[in-house]
Formats: sequence, C-alpha cells, structure tokens
Amino acid sequence: MSRFTRTAKRHFKAFGLQGLHRLLRAKVTPGAQEFQVSVPGAREPVTLRADTSDIGTYIQIFVDREYDFETLDQPGVILDAGANIGLASVYFANKFPTAKIIAVEPEASNYSLLERNVFPYERIVPLQRALWGENSRIKLIDPGFGKWGFQTHASEQAKAADVRDEVEAVTVDRIMRDHGIEFIDVLKMDIEGAEKEVFENAAPWIDKVGILIVELHERLKQGCNRSFYNATNKFECEWKRGENVFLARSGKCPPPASA
Repeated sequence: MSRFTRTAKRHFKAFGLQGLHRLLRAKVTPGAQEFQVSVPGAREPVTLRADTSDIGTYIQIFVDREYDFETLDQPGVILDAGANIGLASVYFANKFPTAKIIAVEPEASNYSLLERNVFPYERIVPLQRALWGENSRIKLIDPGFGKWGFQTHASEQAKAADVRDEVEAVTVDRIMRDHGIEFIDVLKMDIEGAEKEVFENAAPWIDKVGILIVELHERLKQGCNRSFYNATNKFECEWKRGENVFLARSGKCPPPASA
C-alpha cells in the first residue's frame, strides 16, 4: 500500500469525503493546510494540518478513543507529556473538566498549534519543554516520521545532520515543583523513546503518580520496556488500549468492565 493510499484512508476514516478533499487541496497547494473540525463531546473545535500525522493522532484520540478509561475518582492533576498539538489534553479537559492539565511539548511548530488548541481551556497549562531524566539542554531530532515523531537525544548522542533544535529538558519532579503539584493522578507519556531516560530516573516522583498511560518505543530505543517496568513494579493493575500501556495503583484501578 502506498503512502498516499494510507494517508487517504486516514483522512476518509476521520472526516469522510470532506477529509479526502482537504488532503487533495494540501497536495496541490504547498505547505500544510490548516482546518478546524468540531469534535463530538468537546466544547470547542480543534485545528489540524491536512496531510500530516495530525490526522492519525486525531483518529487515535477522538475516533478510536485510545485514552478512554474509567476512574474511581475524578483526576485532580493530569500531566500530558509529548502533547504534540494538544489533542489528548483537549480530550482529557472535556472528559475531566475539573482537572488541571500540564501539556508538555518541545517542538516549536507543534507547540504553536497546541497553544491555539488549548487556549479555550483555562485549566490546561502549555509548557514548551521536553520530558527527560534530568534537567538539562538536549537535542531535538527529526527522524522523518512526521509531526508526531520528533525525538530527543542527549547532545553527545545526536548526529548534527538530524538536529532540528536544542530544547530545555525537565524531569517530572521539576514540573511538579514548578507548578505546585503534590500528586499526579494521570501521567500520559508519548515521547518517542525518551521514556527510557525518564523511567531510569523515576525514583523521586514515581510514588506520586496514580495512573500511567505510556506508549513504549522499544523499536526506536532498546531498553525502553525494561526501564518502564523496572520503575513501575508497585503498580497493581495493567491493561492495554491501542498502542498504550495503562498501569494503575491499588485503589486507582478502573472497574473490570473498562479494562
């Protein structure tokens, strides 16, 4: 199957014939074509870029509902690491309207659109940073996977030809200190392999998290799975939805029908 055929199928799945029309317009006119779409269950529309990975992200979150899960208690704090253009944060803001949400995204073009998408939600706090295992400056790499595939690497690991930018990196506990957070009810993480470094240095904060939603990228960086499971062996419940692994502590596990 060609790339165009795969892309066309995604546009059609998300938006029907109108999606195909937007894709064709984006192919004819140079540059990604932005458009707004009303989201079922969301109080405000979101802006996407046609012919980019925004469409696949939209399908995962709002069509396939990969972050849909039940909680025994309403979350007070959600950390969305690898927030991309803010779609997961918007989903959580509508599902859990009283939660404070920190949306962390390092890449400038994604972050610019994130700010616009989350602007109507006063409880979402955007943060242009990269989640990492230490507080430092690191390299942002574009491996050619699209807008959702930017990776972060320590400076000595990065090849100069692939470097897109240098960004500020922060740890989970640094974010908690900076924002006055004592406990994270839900930590969603999709950071393209950097979960290896984050969970290798999880001791200062892992006991202050109730539910984890993590997409593991062992295919991109060997050791991601081991790092994640070594750090989370005190989480009693595990289930999967789409590409995400969900872990929850005792007392935070969802009703069995939702697992």
